[in-house]
Amino acid sequence: MARIINEPSRTFGEYLLLPNLTTKDCIVDNVDLSTPLTRFKKGEEPGLKLNIPFSSAIMQSVSDNNMAIALAKNGGIAFIYGSQTIEEEAEMVRKVKKYKAGFVISDSNLTPNHTLEDVLALKEKTGHSTMAITDDGTPTGKLLGIVTSRDYRITRDPLDKKVSEFMTQGDSLIVGKEGITLSEANNILWDNKLNAVPIVDEDFNLVYMVFRKDYSDDKENPRANLDNQKRYIVGAGINSRDYKERVPALVDAGVDIVCIDSSEGFSEWQADTIKWIKEEYGERVKIGAGNVVEPEGFRYLADAGADFVKIGIGGGSICITREQKGIGRGQASAVLDVAAARDEYFEQTGIYVPLCSDGGLVQDYHITLALAMGADFVMLGRYFARFDESPTAKIKYGNGFVKEYWGEGSNRARNWARYDLGGKTDLQFEEGVDSYVPYAGKLDDGLGTTLHKIKSTMCNLGSKSIYQLQKTARLCLVSSTSISEGSAHDVILKNQ
Repeated sequence: MARIINEPSRTFGEYLLLPNLTTKDCIVDNVDLSTPLTRFKKGEEPGLKLNIPFSSAIMQSVSDNNMAIALAKNGGIAFIYGSQTIEEEAEMVRKVKKYKAGFVISDSNLTPNHTLEDVLALKEKTGHSTMAITDDGTPTGKLLGIVTSRDYRITRDPLDKKVSEFMTQGDSLIVGKEGITLSEANNILWDNKLNAVPIVDEDFNLVYMVFRKDYSDDKENPRANLDNQKRYIVGAGINSRDYKERVPALVDAGVDIVCIDSSEGFSEWQADTIKWIKEEYGERVKIGAGNVVEPEGFRYLADAGADFVKIGIGGGSICITREQKGIGRGQASAVLDVAAARDEYFEQTGIYVPLCSDGGLVQDYHITLALAMGADFVMLGRYFARFDESPTAKIKYGNGFVKEYWGEGSNRARNWARYDLGGKTDLQFEEGVDSYVPYAGKLDDGLGTTLHKIKSTMCNLGSKSIYQLQKTARLCLVSSTSISEGSAHDVILKNQ
């Protein structure tokens, strides 16, 4: 008969943390959130680490090259979505690796034959008011001019007015030459009272843009996640179908780590994918696998050679796998169970395989709970989809703004390659929905607040590192009435 686990399937919302002694040196500034990203042997260091325990989900509406750069600046990692052509994904990886701190590959480009209407549409899409005008409309074409919001008036100029009629002409631009240092580019900005300066090669082809704000931001990101060549770390999603073609292209583009994107990873398809990558590239290419929710799935992927394992099935805010298939587990139960298996695996083999908690994270404190329960880092979709840096447009909704957010298992994404079922036929049902999330501004601001909450909570728990948190944290189950007690109650709130 079927094996039944009688222990209830618990969520993060059913747990609270108990405080430990806060020592005088346990203050926010002393909390270290660095964590391993890839497997390592006892007594050795992991090949890849994170400076904060955050990764962005492998989703069309979350992780592109812009998100990857923004998150790496803050010490985390993005896994660029794999539900696009191999060439498109590799190009996104290449943009991240070519990005130099403070030097931006322009993503707002038009030709002189475009119109004011095109300018406004591009501004709405990217949020950027400065646009490079090149001969072919690409970020590496011959620079012919620049358009900023000072060059036109919506109330005065017709929408069909050609860009060539109002752009600042190329021969009037102050530019920097390829090879210039960031400090030298900053001097040009300040000496000429500019907000942006194009960097061009000897043939006047556009190479980078340097913005005054980006220069300042770079100086304020000491925890940036960099490789040994001082380039940003970036990951990419793959599937278990076209990996033999996709992985080589991603490696050629400079990817640091790949991750198999699947709704359920306890699969021979994933083992075959891991085996092929390790045989072809050895330790040069790191690979994450998953998702799993119990010890057997973790052990299978760890034995196959996975460098980290993702935990979670059906817990994402746009995921409906549980109601469609009846497969999954409460995220807290899954993390606790798999973390225990990971620790046992470490004792038996001397190999530590990091865990990523993916899904079920509703409140910021749930992240601290996931880490305390044994996860080394978390993967977030909805959380990052809300910010300017995600790929979707900001849309007016009621009295505020929202951003679109859809699941990789939705008809909109049509990412059927993520299902390890063999063959190439489309699924006949969805496992994700199409939705909106409240707009939350810039990633730096929202993430900064969340990180401060995590560090503050860890201080209350007497922990200055994630490792210490996992060893000393105490948790208790809560009742539905105690959950109500823990929020504002029995009062009349002002301004409502």
